Amino acid sequence: MASTLKKLPKFTLGVEEEYQIIDPKTRDLRSHMSKIVEGGKITLKEQVKAEMHQSVVEVGTNVCENVAEARKEVAYLRNKISELAANQGLLVGAASTHPFARWQDQEITDDPRYHTIVNELKDIARSNLIFGLHVHVGIDNRDIALQLMNQACYFLPHIYALTTNSPFWEGRNTGFKAFRAKIFAKFPRTGLPEYFDSVQSYDNYLETLVKTNCIDNPKKIWWDLRMHPFFSTIEFRICDMCLTVNETICIVALIQAVVAKLYKLLLSNTSFNIYRIALIRENKFRAARNGIEGQLIDFGRKIEVPTHELIAELLDFVDDVVDELESREEINYVHQILKKGTGADQQLAVFEQTQDLKKVVDMITSKFTEGI
Repeated sequence: MASTLKKLPKFTLGVEEEYQIIDPKTRDLRSHMSKIVEGGKITLKEQVKAEMHQSVVEVGTNVCENVAEARKEVAYLRNKISELAANQGLLVGAASTHPFARWQDQEITDDPRYHTIVNELKDIARSNLIFGLHVHVGIDNRDIALQLMNQACYFLPHIYALTTNSPFWEGRNTGFKAFRAKIFAKFPRTGLPEYFDSVQSYDNYLETLVKTNCIDNPKKIWWDLRMHPFFSTIEFRICDMCLTVNETICIVALIQAVVAKLYKLLLSNTSFNIYRIALIRENKFRAARNGIEGQLIDFGRKIEVPTHELIAELLDFVDDVVDELESREEINYVHQILKKGTGADQQLAVFEQTQDLKKVVDMITSKFTEGI
């Protein structure tokens, strides 16, 4: 029977991470990104680029054939950026907000693209001092990609809960495990994507926005999950930045496995149930507020369930594809995250012990190259 089953595609991967450049004395963000990017261009070329705020550095892997290759690339990029920062007397950290930096103090990168965004969105853009993890999964067929995007939305809060790493904002404990999404929500065309019943309706939507000068290109659709306008991928954008490489790669592997499992169901003429975005939005809010410690809603049973339990169910759901993807070890790291807590849990634990946000920054920077 097994020999008649169709082998899964590779589901190639691309990983983008956004890092904080930090002054080792003040522990505040530092606008020395340009020197790091310029130095990085020599060896990393297009894998490193400027972001809107000068204290942010964005890196991206090449197209990776599997999770193991993605690990090597992310580890290499973190090492390289750490070296480049050290050469400037600076540190690097991975979290989705800085514990106490003020956006009003940050310099905007001198680039036409960012000037356009700031001109259009004003203080919404200037205050968007956040850092994210984006994961691309390769899908050649756009019709299939759209179906998988619609179905994968259900799992976004589960994945989000595991990455929560932005509890502080401008020196305040926000009460959220992931405040980044609340900051980004001020932007238009963010949050969970709408349901689209066809590629044509999706393209018509994009065409309408471009023709009416709402956007100048489809990349300004900043949803938590989108069919990429230029690459043959679906891009998961909901995640907070992970403290460590192990956490990032665990999430990358889990995202790839979700896509592979949904694709496998599609091959057998089955599909995962599609729930209303209004319902999934409730779970996203819960994940942002409580991370892995709270409860999410099981919409099938219409009951609240501990987030740990739903994540365990998610692991069971993808279990029959992880060996073919050769990612079992990486996905098993979910249990470590559940045990020791997410980045937000670790930040809050340090603050509870020390009442010192600079110590929180020290923890963040100390974890940047951990496990490499």
